[in-house]
Amino acid sequence: MKKYLNLLKSNQTVRLLSIIQLICYFGMWFSHIGIFTLLIELNAEVWMISLTAAMAFIPSVILAPFSGVIIDKFKALPLLMIFMVIEAVTILMLLFINDLSYFWFLQVLVFLRMGVGGIYFQVEMSLLPKILNKDELKLANEIHSIIWGVCYTAGMGLAGIFIHFFGIYTSFLVDFFIYVVGIYLLTRIKLDEKKSASNVKAINMIKEGILYIKSNPLLANLILVHAFVAVTAYDALISIMADHQYKGILSTALIIGLINTMRALGLVAGPILLSKFVNNRTLFWLFLGEAAGIVFWAVLQFNFYISFIGLFFAGLCTSVVWSYTYTLVQTHCDKKYYGRVVAYVDMIYLGTAAITSLMTGLLYSLGLGTFGITMLIAIFFILAAFYYKWVYKKWLRNG
Repeated sequence: MKKYLNLLKSNQTVRLLSIIQLICYFGMWFSHIGIFTLLIELNAEVWMISLTAAMAFIPSVILAPFSGVIIDKFKALPLLMIFMVIEAVTILMLLFINDLSYFWFLQVLVFLRMGVGGIYFQVEMSLLPKILNKDELKLANEIHSIIWGVCYTAGMGLAGIFIHFFGIYTSFLVDFFIYVVGIYLLTRIKLDEKKSASNVKAINMIKEGILYIKSNPLLANLILVHAFVAVTAYDALISIMADHQYKGILSTALIIGLINTMRALGLVAGPILLSKFVNNRTLFWLFLGEAAGIVFWAVLQFNFYISFIGLFFAGLCTSVVWSYTYTLVQTHCDKKYYGRVVAYVDMIYLGTAAITSLMTGLLYSLGLGTFGITMLIAIFFILAAFYYKWVYKKWLRNG
C-alpha cells in the first residue's frame, strides 16, 4: 500500500482525480441498485432487466469513434467538468421514473449517463499516460481498480441497506448530491495542458485512429485481450438470481447489494495481494485463476450465503487482470493516439459487456440456469488465457 500512498501524496492531480473517483463511484451504486430494484418492484420482464444492464455498456460502443476524436482535440479538464455535470442531471431525472410506461425514458437516461460517464473515464485514462511514467501509470491504474472495488464493496452493501430502509428515490437524491461534491472537487484541479495543435477534420482523425490500430497488430490484440475481462459483467445474472433463485430470502435490494459486496471484496483484495506477482509472463496464470474463481462460485450458488465464498474468489483476479491489460494497451500506444485508442478500447470492452448482459437474459429465457451461464463465463476466461499466451509468445516474450 505504501507505493500507492506515495504516488497520491506526490501527485496532486492523481490525488484529486482519485478522491473524485472514490466518492462518485460510491454514489453511483446507489442509483445503480436503485434502478434494478425499481425494475424488479415494477414487475419488469427479464428482457427489460437484461436490456437495462446492456444499456450501461452500449453508449460507449456507439460513441467511441467520436469520443476519441473529442479527447484528442480538446483539453481534458473542461471535458471532465462538462461530462460530470451531464451525469448529475441524468441522475436527478431518475426521480420521474415511477411506472413501466417510462421504461424507454429510463433507457435514454441510462444511455446518456453511461455514455458521458464512459467518455469521462476515457478522458482520464488518456490523461494519465501523459503525466505519469510507466511505473507510475501501472500504480495509478491499480489505484483506480482498488477504488472501484472499494466503492463497489461499500456502495453495493450500503446502497442495498439504504434502499431497504429509505427507499429507491432517496438513493437517487444521495447519488445526485455526491456528484455535486465531485463537480466542486474538479474545480480544484490545476492542469497545465495545451490544446491539441491538430486541425485535422474529425472524419480524418477517425480514419487515422483505425489505421493506426490496424498497422499495430500487438496493440490490436492487446485490446482484444483486455476485452475478455468484460465477460465479468454480472449485472443481469445477479438481478436474475435476486428475482428468481434467491427470491424471498431478503429484500431485492439487499440480495443484489450483498452479492455484489462479496464479489467486490475480492476486487479490492486482488491488487493488494497479487500486484507484485503480475507481469507479462504470469498474466496467463491470472486469467486461469479468474476462470477457477468463477467455477468455484458456480459450484456454490446452490446456497445464497455459502455462495459468498465463491463470489470473493470470482473477483480476486479481476481487478489485477483489468488494470494490467489496460496498462499494456497504454504503454504500447503512441501518445498522439491516446484518446482514440482508449475510446476503441472501451468500445470493444463495453461491447463485450453488453453482449454478455444480453446473452445472459436470452440464455436464461431459453432454459439455461444460472449455474450453466456462470460456467460458460469461466470457459471464456480459459480461452482468454490461451489467447493471451499466443500474444505473449508472438510479441511480448522478448519485449
